[in-house]
Amino acid sequence: MTEPVPPARRNRASLTYKIRYAAQNPDKIKTYLARTARDWKLRVSSRDHVAYYRAVMKSDTAKNPEAAVGSRSHERWLKLGQMQFDYLVKHGLKPDDRMLEIGCGNLRAGWRFIDYLDTGNYYGIDISPDILLAGQNTLVRQGLGDKIPHMTLVNDLKLRFLPADHFSVVHAHSVFSHSPIDVIDECFANVGRVMVPGGFFDFTFDRTEGTEHHVLREDFYYRTETLTALAEKHGFTARFMDDWEELPHGQSKIRITKPG
Repeated sequence: MTEPVPPARRNRASLTYKIRYAAQNPDKIKTYLARTARDWKLRVSSRDHVAYYRAVMKSDTAKNPEAAVGSRSHERWLKLGQMQFDYLVKHGLKPDDRMLEIGCGNLRAGWRFIDYLDTGNYYGIDISPDILLAGQNTLVRQGLGDKIPHMTLVNDLKLRFLPADHFSVVHAHSVFSHSPIDVIDECFANVGRVMVPGGFFDFTFDRTEGTEHHVLREDFYYRTETLTALAEKHGFTARFMDDWEELPHGQSKIRITKPG
């Protein structure tokens, strides 16, 4: 009997994979067709990927803000946020760190970071005004206004409005899994300016060991060496975080560090 293909090797954009998946999950065909129709509509009306994905988030957030950031239930939303927080604290986050969270969303992990960090030390950015409004609701529910968090809408990842040599920790969960390579390159080209020497940037991505691909321009799959080489091109050191693979989340993680 043929062994199943490991998740990191599957090409979810291939016709073979789509046919096999549809046969195994007939109840999901209708949802996929609806996503395909939405993709076509937004592709025609959007000028670039940021505008496209902002429209995706608007559509998803209107239905369920927690599902829009990839959580099937409130329990899962809480669990994924706790997982991100626990991992980062275990791997170096301290209360006096100044943290930039790229793609802060509705503060699934962000509210925990805000609560943990010293007052004023959290800065979150996102391309979606709808999910940022949902994040404000999270702040209200958690009673964290006194921690003076910053949450800002952006059109790109050039970070020109942020101060140089300011953030000791940068974090992006499930951002590059929805980003074409030019968006990731733009981020790497600019994030070093706002980081302190010795600061680190942890990000997750959808990993493949086969052909790099995307599904409906919403989900992008990259080889580890593609992203580490790109980071090193911009002067960072890069490390694949092996122990992150042991947790139940579905993505991989890389840490890049600005030379000290």
